[in-house]
Amino acid sequence: VLAASMGNRFTAALSGLGVTALVQSSTATALITASFVGRGLITLPAALAVMLGADIGTSVMAVVFSFDLSWLSPLFIFVGVTLFILRQGTQVGDVGRVLIGLGLMLLALQLVSQATHVLTANPAVQLMLESLTSDRMLEILVGATLAVLSYSSLAVVLLTATLAINVVGIDVALGLVLGANLGSGLLAVLTTAKANRATRQVPLGNLLFKLMGVAIAPALIPFWLRWVPPWVPDPAAQTVLFHLCFNLMVGLVFIGLTGTVAHWVEKLLPLQKAGSALERPNHLDPSALATPSLAISCAAREALHQADVVETMLRGVMTVIRTNDLQLSQDLRKMDDTVDDLYSAIKYYLTKISREQLNEKESRRWTDIISFTINMEQIGDTVERVLLDIEDKKIRKGREFSEAGMTEISAMHARLLDNLRLGMSVFLDGNVRDAQRLLEEKVRFREMEREYASSHLERLAERTTPSMESSSLHIDLISDLKR
Repeated sequence: VLAASMGNRFTAALSGLGVTALVQSSTATALITASFVGRGLITLPAALAVMLGADIGTSVMAVVFSFDLSWLSPLFIFVGVTLFILRQGTQVGDVGRVLIGLGLMLLALQLVSQATHVLTANPAVQLMLESLTSDRMLEILVGATLAVLSYSSLAVVLLTATLAINVVGIDVALGLVLGANLGSGLLAVLTTAKANRATRQVPLGNLLFKLMGVAIAPALIPFWLRWVPPWVPDPAAQTVLFHLCFNLMVGLVFIGLTGTVAHWVEKLLPLQKAGSALERPNHLDPSALATPSLAISCAAREALHQADVVETMLRGVMTVIRTNDLQLSQDLRKMDDTVDDLYSAIKYYLTKISREQLNEKESRRWTDIISFTINMEQIGDTVERVLLDIEDKKIRKGREFSEAGMTEISAMHARLLDNLRLGMSVFLDGNVRDAQRLLEEKVRFREMEREYASSHLERLAERTTPSMESSSLHIDLISDLKR
């Protein structure tokens, strides 16, 4: 829905509203949208428009949850568990998980409300809350802190609505609501702090909108207190309506400034300019971990990059053999450190994906990626060992392969490169026919190794000088290429 609505800022804002109403978290919407921007799929101004809609969506849900929906909680949980158990691993089962989540959220909000009555009856707590009446900035700070600590502005707004009835009064409650909105913006910034700069731009832009809104809103609170209570006497209802109206105001006032705010964000967080050819995007996006299927795709892309590095090492082996380039050999061996680092990074990233949230197909893909990266890491080690042997037994001793031996090694190396590329293709698209071809190639390669070992022994029997000098390296080399 988000991806299809980026034609203009108004449809983008509406999609943000709808998606956030479904997931009940503007922070979740911020992470999804930031991930899109980080991959260059949408522009920053469009993403900021989505976030304006997302904030309205979470305030709409605050209004909905302010009604007594406790009767829905056991219904949602019962239906959700039934669907999940009966149809696990299917879309119907996923809908069951959604219903379980909604039911538990409704239950949690009900428990928060009940616990609040006990908490607010404490004289010490009442005294602390009453002290907030004199300072709007303190109210905003407390509201923001509660939102960050609870990881949910929605929960803080609903808690504040409860407190507004008997404890803090409506004036203080409105200040806490402003702080909760500011806290939700700060929360998204903190959550994406370790992501790349393109991903961090969206939460920062959204925080700027909230800061400007919070700067304007305190001046409007006296008008709200004068005109709204006669029409809406309930303090709790006034609180959630103020939350909705605040986000509507921010959306309507700033929807035309998404381009300007995007420009400010790009000044504050400029993207790094393309430099050396070695620079590349890191596909292991931390913000994608919240969506396991997306995280699996990120890990697969990084695994393919690892395979590209291995292919570069393997291609360079023949160049080193032909040119006796010692410096190139050392540079290629250093690339094995990159292969090892990529293996460690991919493995660690995959361990952070929740296996419980993966369906059967995604779980198999998780295992495939681990297996693939382990094999690539082992190939890198083997190539490094081959290069060391070439340095020690050929380059430094000034030896050469016989013409026939060089032809055999070249043919074996070329076939090996083709098989590596075929293996990468099988990993990428899972084509069964290609996988069968790869298994057949394994048999042919073993036969090729035996054939070339036999022909080398025949050349030794003929006492061919180059063959005798390079015999140990030749046998080791064709064995390592087969491995």
